[in-house]
Amino acid sequence: MDADEASKQDIRPLKIVILNLMPVKVTTENDLIRLLSNTPLQLEIDFMMIKGHVSKNTSADHLNAFYKTFDQLKENKYDGMIITGAPLEQLDYEEVKYWDEMKSIFDWSRSHVTSTMYICWAAQAGLYHFYGVPKYSLEKKMFGIFKHTANVSLNPIFRGFDDEFYVPHSRHSEVRRSDIENVNDLTILSESDDSGVYMVMARGGREIFLTGHAEYAPYTLDTEYKRDASQGLEIEVPVNYYKNNNPENEPVVKWRSCANLMFANWLNYFVYQETPYDIRDIK
Repeated sequence: MDADEASKQDIRPLKIVILNLMPVKVTTENDLIRLLSNTPLQLEIDFMMIKGHVSKNTSADHLNAFYKTFDQLKENKYDGMIITGAPLEQLDYEEVKYWDEMKSIFDWSRSHVTSTMYICWAAQAGLYHFYGVPKYSLEKKMFGIFKHTANVSLNPIFRGFDDEFYVPHSRHSEVRRSDIENVNDLTILSESDDSGVYMVMARGGREIFLTGHAEYAPYTLDTEYKRDASQGLEIEVPVNYYKNNNPENEPVVKWRSCANLMFANWLNYFVYQETPYDIRDIK
């Protein structure tokens, strides 16, 4: 920001809400908080859960202690919101039991949040709900670490990025460039020759859609691969992940630096510098 704007800058903690749809919620909490905390900005974080949905992989005590429902939080306003992925890609959106509640949360975010980041399934669902972008099932799971480039390199979300960067993907469906290009309100910020569209922006950065999982910890794909393999499911070794592509070896982390940069840039350029000092003024 310029000197005049900086001299007028008031500072307060940023309020962030995370709608955590992932089955193992504690893991996702740690992944996201690790990245969000890599900033000098002060953050206050609320966790949101879907009303009436019973989580099989997170204790009720943990949910009661740290999570609130949409009904309990919907009167609040937030500087930033993150909506995580969910293992729902093989269902039509209307088949998801809590799809009506998801639509209500999506709509609410437009008037109660300065900038919302949608991750993986949530990105596909948000693009479908707001812009009619369909998803397509893949013949095999998009699974591994893929090389990406920035289509709009001067966008602030890419400040400090290298010309090529890596992002984990773990999904059974995709959105396609041709459909997104038909929507004037959408801009494709980043994609990959191998994994397709990665980052899409709308409303000047008030909505950012990510089809991959930059937030993943080093061993997340390893856990997914070994879980599915042990259950006899059809799963290939994650691409470009293990040293020498051998699952007996350790993973090679190639995405940590760009993940930290992306979350820090989002918080700085699309949340902190855009949100009003009086949070009640968000609209």
